[in-house]
Amino acid sequence: MQGFETLIPIFLFLITGLVIVTWIYFRSKEKQMMIEKGMSYEQMIEFLKSKRDGTLMLKLGIVVVGFGLGLGVGMLIDRYTDVEEWIPFLIFVCTGLSMVAAYYLGKKAEEKNKS
Repeated sequence: MQGFETLIPIFLFLITGLVIVTWIYFRSKEKQMMIEKGMSYEQMIEFLKSKRDGTLMLKLGIVVVGFGLGLGVGMLIDRYTDVEEWIPFLIFVCTGLSMVAAYYLGKKAEEKNKS
């Protein structure tokens, strides 16, 4: 078990590199397919801009705040009641509620941007 700790950073960098290389590969593959379909440069730029989700950071922020609130409240309840099941319960509940809230707020923001 002694050598396992040294492999953790190696795996971290390998997996991170693999994710980045895969993202670059599929992005170039997507552009190559658009070129094969006969799209001009301006059409490609317009298509890629329309494909972006402008509310992604809003949704992600809401979910992260929900996760943090669930973790924080769960740890406070755990400290005062000595019942450890509150932490995972509140993490899942608050994260789920924040995902629902992010969906509806993102939908509302998209409707606002369209009009």
